[in-house]
Amino acid sequence: MAADFKTKQLEFTRYIREPLKNPAPTDVKPERMAMYRELVFNNIESFLAGNFPVIRKILDNQQWFELTQDFFSKHKCKTPYFSEIAEEFLDYLENERSNPDDFPFLLELAHYEWVEMALSIAKEDVHANQEISDDFLNRTIQLSPVAWPLVYQFPVQLISPEYLPLKQPGQPSYLIAYRDQADDVKFIQINSMTYRLLEIIQEHDRITAKNCLKQVAEESLHPNPDVIITGGLQILKELLEKTVISSYETG
Repeated sequence: MAADFKTKQLEFTRYIREPLKNPAPTDVKPERMAMYRELVFNNIESFLAGNFPVIRKILDNQQWFELTQDFFSKHKCKTPYFSEIAEEFLDYLENERSNPDDFPFLLELAHYEWVEMALSIAKEDVHANQEISDDFLNRTIQLSPVAWPLVYQFPVQLISPEYLPLKQPGQPSYLIAYRDQADDVKFIQINSMTYRLLEIIQEHDRITAKNCLKQVAEESLHPNPDVIITGGLQILKELLEKTVISSYETG
């Protein structure tokens, strides 16, 4: 009985995944199987369209259907939770999708869109706004758990039906995505220096502002490191005001 049930279950799910390649169960009415198939696929398709709205806009109906159907039929999701399907879609694009006709920025764009959803439901708390103290340089700074430095080879933040770059620009796009105290997810385009500052903070977990600025100044090989330190200090203060970073007494 158990073996027979498993066989029927596989027959049922294989048809729902790929009705053109797998026969429908003979003991279920065709119209009922069609209803099951439509219900399950439409739920997945609707969820993906809601989480990847830009990808949905830049693809025509046929392209979108083929993409979602390919994911639906080939990818074996490891989670029963709808909120984690978007991450499964990323895994599919990175490790299973192979279509030379895809836009070259498809994976990066999907990651960029996923970040917003992932940050919005992240369980970590947002740092409270903090005043900039007189001894800020000597205080320990830390990256907010809901602030993510991002770098993309394509300007994913600009992609739209009117802008579909097929070649990588000369410079990557640096962004910071973070959730503020109102629980709104925001993206800020940053320069390479700001990205490196955030990277250093992330690498050390906790580091004094002075040491962070000293490291980035040394790495820059600038003939006047004070210029880098002064500019970097202003950047860190702005990040503190936005709750991207927090500061603590060094102890």
